[in-house]
Amino acid sequence: MNLTAEETALLEGQHGRAAQKAMQILLALGKIYGAERMLPVTSVQIAGVSYDNLGEAGLQFLSEMASGGGRARVLTTLNPAGMDVDNWQALGIPADFAAKQQQVIDAFARMGVVTTCTCTPYLSGNLPHYGEHIAWAESSAVCYANAVLGARTNREGGPSALAAALTGRTPAYGYHLDEARKPTVTVEVQARLTEVDDLNASMRFGALGKALGEALQASGVQAVPYILGIETASLENLKALCASLATYGGTALFHLPGITPEAALHQPPAERLVIAERDLQAAIDELNQAASAEVDFVSLGCPHLSLQEIAQLAELLGGQRVRKEFWITTSRPVKHIADRMGYTALIEASGAKFAVDTCCVVAPIRGRFQALATDSAKACYYASSKNRFKTVFKPFAEVVQEALR
Repeated sequence: MNLTAEETALLEGQHGRAAQKAMQILLALGKIYGAERMLPVTSVQIAGVSYDNLGEAGLQFLSEMASGGGRARVLTTLNPAGMDVDNWQALGIPADFAAKQQQVIDAFARMGVVTTCTCTPYLSGNLPHYGEHIAWAESSAVCYANAVLGARTNREGGPSALAAALTGRTPAYGYHLDEARKPTVTVEVQARLTEVDDLNASMRFGALGKALGEALQASGVQAVPYILGIETASLENLKALCASLATYGGTALFHLPGITPEAALHQPPAERLVIAERDLQAAIDELNQAASAEVDFVSLGCPHLSLQEIAQLAELLGGQRVRKEFWITTSRPVKHIADRMGYTALIEASGAKFAVDTCCVVAPIRGRFQALATDSAKACYYASSKNRFKTVFKPFAEVVQEALR
């Protein structure tokens, strides 16, 4: 690989042990994928933050990188942690887990990483521009960055994202290159997606992501879909689509004519795939595994809720009391705005709990609940595969009603 003088200095250890290790990681990754050079990045988002996923080995690696002088060279934020760092007791997180999770966050902080723990960094100050090279790790955020923002990133692993943060570099391969960003299949959506309420439509966008993602997975190739049949989509709709496409299809980029910025650069590919109403309904039916009477856990915010979603939730909950454990997951910066707007007080008065910095996917909650109600296809996937919960998959407003029953 052709390295610049600065990159060579990093590799030779002139900027400390941690930066040297980071460059070694990136060099190995680049050789695997045939990269000929490194690219400067402007933004990093690191996954593998929850101690539930990292374990002691992961914590030890982070501690060694911090002790070795590791220091972020570009804006870097974190994926959700395994707990709300301020309110973990109210969410039933064990004290021994909380202590380990805090050590993880402290290690990142020592390296100059902004400890905003969210899967929607683009809503909390980490917002790259069109064409910028970045190194993001969380699957739904990667898809959103590539497709909706037009930034360029592969789906990094936790170590490679940290390595990019400590060097300001990433190998030039995959979605950083023009060729890999071309659409490979045209998808005709012949199904109703929009509702009167945009937020309730997000559930159907999630169902589309599941149906399409599984169809693409069945093809056995890493596809870049060019999606026809969607005339409008809100930020919240796109957030839901990205999350489920990434979860069920491993998709990191798509093009939506008239909506996403790179679609105008391409023509629809000859290969075609149809997603009909029956496919959407089948996806929805597959995620409804439990009856309402079985639901003992309700969660909204996978990916993390936007301010608009929190405002809608406050309106739906106003003056009522929830009857089930109800987590509202979002980033701390968004919650701070919700606090000032009065939304937080209305929501908490109902008995619902904010679970900031975390979510139902990465928190250590296996065994605590029987069935989860949510509007997130991604949350359903992990509830079933990781935590062994049954799931109820409904539109935003109907999920709130589940919490009130």
